[in-house]
Amino acid sequence: MTTEQVITQDPEIHGGLPVFTGTRVPVKSLIDHLKAGDSLDYFLEGFPSVSRQQAIAFLEIAFTTAIGNPQPHDLDR
Repeated sequence: MTTEQVITQDPEIHGGLPVFTGTRVPVKSLIDHLKAGDSLDYFLEGFPSVSRQQAIAFLEIAFTTAIGNPQPHDLDR
């Protein structure tokens, strides 16, 4: 999925906070749920407009952004 298929920022939706594309669900809600110890399934049950594919793609984008573009052997550390 492209970033645009996963995350949208529009000043008319939640004042421009990043939301999952096609929804009004802020991506921060997924982070908050995971920080609280909730499972991805629990989050998705509460926000059925977010697809599993979108949520996983967002986590992959966040991971890549946090660590850069690692080489495969870097992930084994």
